[in-house]
Amino acid sequence: MSIEIFEPALCCATGVCGDDVDQALITFSADIDWLRSQGADITRFNLASEPMAFAEREPVTAFLQLTGSQGLPLALVNGVTAMTGTYPTRSQLATWAGLPAPEAAAPTAGLLTLTDTSSCCSTNSDAESGCC
Repeated sequence: MSIEIFEPALCCATGVCGDDVDQALITFSADIDWLRSQGADITRFNLASEPMAFAEREPVTAFLQLTGSQGLPLALVNGVTAMTGTYPTRSQLATWAGLPAPEAAAPTAGLLTLTDTSSCCSTNSDAESGCC
């Protein structure tokens, strides 16, 4: 699968530059790095530095004629529009690339497990003890 991301004019290739960096761009840049580390084919194009990439792709020029650059980013998967107006998540990118969904870290600190027998609410509690 080939994934292409066409982005609005950014200050640099990733948009992760300057004093006021958009968190969405930081996350998206990390997601792209992860996707590439998994062997996926993904390319991103910046309107400011690569305008010919926008002009040479018919789906992109048609999209820009309809919405203008304010409709960007535009994601194409195998040349077909997959998403517009927002950056895809890591899970969406993985799906498009044919990769298994990335595992999210499950928050477990401070959580009580219901099978903990030392707990008042375990299956060993009874109504007469005044517990649970």
